Amino acid sequence: KSEGALELWDASTSMNRSETNNHAQQQVIEKKALNVLTETFFPGPLTLVARAHPSIPQILMANTGFVACRSPSHPIARALISAAKVPIAAPSANKFGHVSPTLAEHVMDDLGQEDVWIVDPTLDAPEGTKEQESHSPICQVGVESTVAKVEMSNEQIKGSITILRHGAISSSSIREALAKNGLSGYFEVSDSVRFTSEKVSNVAPGQTIKHYSPNVPCFMVDVSRQCQQSELSHEEKAILAQSVVIDYGKRLSGYEQHVLAYRDLSVEGDASMAASGVFETLRWSERIQGATRVFVPDIILSNNEDALDLAVKDKLTRAASAVIVDIFA
Repeated sequence: KSEGALELWDASTSMNRSETNNHAQQQVIEKKALNVLTETFFPGPLTLVARAHPSIPQILMANTGFVACRSPSHPIARALISAAKVPIAAPSANKFGHVSPTLAEHVMDDLGQEDVWIVDPTLDAPEGTKEQESHSPICQVGVESTVAKVEMSNEQIKGSITILRHGAISSSSIREALAKNGLSGYFEVSDSVRFTSEKVSNVAPGQTIKHYSPNVPCFMVDVSRQCQQSELSHEEKAILAQSVVIDYGKRLSGYEQHVLAYRDLSVEGDASMAASGVFETLRWSERIQGATRVFVPDIILSNNEDALDLAVKDKLTRAASAVIVDIFA
């Protein structure tokens, strides 16, 4: 529930007499914004980051003073939280930097040798039954939630809402929710997705430049080598013969006949379909026997692209550590 989430953030604390009128008004506005966003998007694929309540342990804040919270919509996740009767703090169910899991078997692949319990609702359901399908552990969106940071200005009664990670909820959807509740004049909504080193403390996950990476070297193919296949050298043909291509919208379809394995996230360029399968496909690529490289397209987007298009581009960019090649080598 949104009320439970609000208790984790500093804006929910009661103001005392020593606080300035300006700070008190800031807290009121911030609390209203957090309430609007949680009421609009919870449960669902949005993670909100805000200044943490004093009761939150430091270990949950990565030394940033901020804490992230989301309310998942999947019935299994909600049942687990309900049974716990407290907010659950946990890392992602995969090894750091590796491809995110969307199935219980992905978690087993990464953490099966560790002391962990894996919740898989299909274990007792007969294969192919309606019961199994209705309790499918597959993530509905396919990529992680949008992460948005809510922060007030030090001096003004205004603040910012910054998109730190692309997901299914767009910045325009957040602007619309604020406008409907008379808060658009108080907040500037912007994108600020970062590409940092692994040594930097971030308030949101998925910010490092190498992330979601398969266990095979991955590279983005420059636009100049997409769509129409240019002439390949003997060396490039030899490289492609040992490579996997993950395509999107047939950008790299001209190389399909030359590669070890080929899969298109969506031939039609459908962002929802691509997002639902991007992590499974990245994991598929590392299972191809004999593969020494994975190639994905460098995706160029216009300013009005779908939120999931931005998410797919982000995942493929980080899988390739943002390395773009115009020669297959």
